[in-house]
Amino acid sequence: MTRYLPRRPEDGAARDGIRLLCFPYAGGGASAYGRWQRGLDAHGAGVHVLPVQLPGREGRVNEERFTALKALVDDLDEQLDDELSRPHVFYGHSMGALIAFTLTLRRQQRGAPLPLALVLGAYRAPHLPAPSVIEPEADDEQLTRRLAELGGIPKALLKYPDFLRAMLPVARDDLLMCRDSEATGHDQLLQVPLHLFAGRRDRLVSVPEVAAWRLHAGRGSELRTMPGGHFFLRDDEPLFLGELSAVLRRYAQSVACAGAPV
Repeated sequence: MTRYLPRRPEDGAARDGIRLLCFPYAGGGASAYGRWQRGLDAHGAGVHVLPVQLPGREGRVNEERFTALKALVDDLDEQLDDELSRPHVFYGHSMGALIAFTLTLRRQQRGAPLPLALVLGAYRAPHLPAPSVIEPEADDEQLTRRLAELGGIPKALLKYPDFLRAMLPVARDDLLMCRDSEATGHDQLLQVPLHLFAGRRDRLVSVPEVAAWRLHAGRGSELRTMPGGHFFLRDDEPLFLGELSAVLRRYAQSVACAGAPV
């Protein structure tokens, strides 16, 4: 079992659903998706949630972090290859959307099994410049203020300096990786359906910038807007999971009807 998936697919009660691999936003970890299994089950989504844990955070805090997108995706592709032979969907939020897209593109290029669908939240289409959260030379106070403005740091955690000391270096390295996204081959059409989510009050990524992913959709795309900001998945988690479940049920039902092993 790869360290990228701290939650084993076999854990808990047996499930008949497809696998939903969730990639974190900059500075985040697998715990960002810790409540999703229960929330999606409540909506009958028919998926088994597998949060992806990147190196250098939470349970992998002592491992070296990636700052080059290609190196991370190469490692993900190799380490997750066996799990990705089964029916699955990717969800990526912000930086996670970039990772999910780049991993899908890599697997498409080498003829590996692809996700049934790619669900992308709060990130600009890859032909557009990467969102600029803050200048690289910004100090910790400036970075903290900016992340808090975007909703990336809950206000309740701003009073805990130990948390900030652990989180800010991770966020800096992740933002470096987002700036490295120019290396992706974004001139190719993805041969999977794209489901796009955008926050109507997002101060970093606009709805039209998310909608522009349609230019990369070889199998069609659809856009849903949410009432929150950049972290709309946290602004009203039950509302978002209800919308996400409506997308996921289609694929879970199609796999069940086809009698595919999960």
